[in-house]
Amino acid sequence: VLSDPYHHTNHTPTMSTASICVLALTAASAGAFSAGRPATALARASAIRRVHSSPSLQMNIFNQLMGGGYAEPCVMGDESIMSEKAHGTSDVPVQESLRWNCDRETADRICNFNRHYAEYAGYWDGATSFLKEEGPESGEITFYDSNTGKPLFVAPRGRSWEDFVRESKAHGWPSFRDEETIWDDVRVLPNGEAVSLAGTHLGHNLPDGKGNRYCINLVSVAGKPQQ
Repeated sequence: VLSDPYHHTNHTPTMSTASICVLALTAASAGAFSAGRPATALARASAIRRVHSSPSLQMNIFNQLMGGGYAEPCVMGDESIMSEKAHGTSDVPVQESLRWNCDRETADRICNFNRHYAEYAGYWDGATSFLKEEGPESGEITFYDSNTGKPLFVAPRGRSWEDFVRESKAHGWPSFRDEETIWDDVRVLPNGEAVSLAGTHLGHNLPDGKGNRYCINLVSVAGKPQQ
């Protein structure tokens, strides 16, 4: 999730207090989303470069660190959404049959008994049938909560199928933008965790130079629509 390209300046900037705060939060968010593996030296160096080279990224995360939340239209939530319920953080387990041949056991563990870990990078395009079943002819694809079947994301919207796939492959997980998020049922917690109002863990918001970017587990949004 630290692999996206940024414009790099040629000068050597001075590390400010704000930049240190942003770096710390960026590294923490990235580490939380990497299936428990600590950030590598390369990832940390990449994070440092981005702190210096993306003012919009700095402002977005610094505002969040200071309690201002993420940039609109991101809708913030609180910890009560993820309180203990009948089935982990949700009232129900994931659906019996998920779309794109997503593994149900993996989905249930990530959606309902997890706050930090993720399906492995590249799972969505390597271990599922997503790219075999979907393509430019699919138009806007609706992604449903794997627990409840409520719509959470619609993509690609405001960009091409090729752009959506390219960005998602670059980061290792399906990556959605603000206009592709259905805010009726999606919230972002102060630590960047993206969740559904039903208590489903979805992924994390990892803003970049273009704005909010929601790095989402495919197994969390592979549900079938409510009947």
